[in-house]
Amino acid sequence: METKVSVSILTLLKEDKKVIEEMIKKIETCADYVHFDVMDGKFVPPKTIGPKEVKLIQTKLPKDVHLMVENPLQYIDEYVYAGSDIITIHVEATVDPRYCLEYIRKKGAKPAISIKPKTPLSAIEPYLDMVDMVLFMSVEPGYPRQKFIPSVLPKIKKLRKMKPYLDIQIDGGINEETVKLAVDAGANIIVSGSFIFDAEDPEKMISTLKKCK
Repeated sequence: METKVSVSILTLLKEDKKVIEEMIKKIETCADYVHFDVMDGKFVPPKTIGPKEVKLIQTKLPKDVHLMVENPLQYIDEYVYAGSDIITIHVEATVDPRYCLEYIRKKGAKPAISIKPKTPLSAIEPYLDMVDMVLFMSVEPGYPRQKFIPSVLPKIKKLRKMKPYLDIQIDGGINEETVKLAVDAGANIIVSGSFIFDAEDPEKMISTLKKCK
C-alpha cells in the first residue's frame, strides 16, 4: 500500500493561527492529511485544542481529528461541524464504541478507532468492519517527542493480515528508523509532527517518510 503522511500540529499549538496556517501551507503539496490532537486533560494530559480551533485553522488537506477525550460521543456534532473529515475515538474512552462509530458515519465523517500501546488488539476486533481506519499509538498519548514503543508492531502486523486493505495509522516517536519498522509491520499512514517541523526542510522530510520501507 502507498505510504501516506498525516502531519500533526501538536508541536505548533503555542503559535498563533497565522503561523500555524503558514506552516501547514508549506507542506500541503506533499502531505496527505493534517492531524489534530484533541485532548481534554482527563482521558490524557494535557488539555489542547477544541472544535473552535479545528474549524478556524484553514487547510486544503483533509482534517484528521484524533479525539483523546472521555465520552467522545458528546463532542461528535461539534467536530463534524468544525470540518473534520476523519474522526478517531479511543476504544478505552467510551462504553459504547459501536454506537459512537455509527454516529460519526451518520454525521458524514469517516469513523476510526484507536488503542493505547498497552491495549490488546482484541479490544477493537468487534469494530473493525465499522471503521475506515485504525490508529495505533506508539507512545503513551499526551505529549510530543516521546520514545517509540516497539511492542505495538506485532499488533499492527496481525491486523494487516486480518485486514489487508484497511488504513492503519501509527502515531508517536516517528523518525527515519522507526517509520521503517512501522511500514514493515503494515502501517500505511504515518502521523508525525516534531520530526517534520523541526527539520530545515519539512517537505523533504515528508518525502523521506513516504519513501522509508
